[in-house]
Amino acid sequence: MDLNHLSDVFGKAIKDYHNGKDAVIDTYSSIGGWDKLPVKYLFRSFEEMPVIEQNALKLTFGEVLDLGCGAGSHSLYLQNRGLSVKPIDISGGAIEVCKERGLNHAEIINLWNIKDAQYDTILALMNGAGICGSMKNFPAFLKHLKSLLKPGGQILMDSSDIIYMYEDQDGNTDLSEVDHYYGEVTFQSKYLGENSGSYPWIYIDFNNLQQQAQNLDMQCELLKKGSHYDYLARLSFS
Repeated sequence: MDLNHLSDVFGKAIKDYHNGKDAVIDTYSSIGGWDKLPVKYLFRSFEEMPVIEQNALKLTFGEVLDLGCGAGSHSLYLQNRGLSVKPIDISGGAIEVCKERGLNHAEIINLWNIKDAQYDTILALMNGAGICGSMKNFPAFLKHLKSLLKPGGQILMDSSDIIYMYEDQDGNTDLSEVDHYYGEVTFQSKYLGENSGSYPWIYIDFNNLQQQAQNLDMQCELLKKGSHYDYLARLSFS
């Protein structure tokens, strides 16, 4: 999925926070409506990260590709552990801040444009798989990630099963009016009056992720469940 047409709302907010301003991004999803994201959250320390992210970082080894690195907090922790990390993002502002924070290998690049490189660990955290946009695109997305993985390597991916968003007060689920995979949503972001533009995103439940992996002869292991329908998975192939 090409997101390069979007305005760099996140990058501008990340730069502002990095330069000492109190930045907050307004985010909208078609399933949840408007919400606020304090940019401080993108600069959290390891101790401040959710347990799922902490587990993923503890399990990371070798040469690392960090998808959608944002302000670079995951990559910084891994670099400080002595690992070789390649943080990537399509946000020029985010990558500028990553470099200022000491991540010299950070690069503005679309995942799909990475061809002649392979890694021991590919990180797709904070629902990093969402960038593929839809269930239709997921097979090609996962196939591309597999092509970037060294034998014996791993993809560490977290996501959420948002089926709960369709539950009523009695806990009954109604998908009768949903004409697509229920984890597909549309997002947009605003910062200081600037709108990113809308873009598709996907939250994939573990059973569907496991099936997608099996279709590509990959193993998919559930490593940890979070407190609110979220999970961490490891994908690999022999």
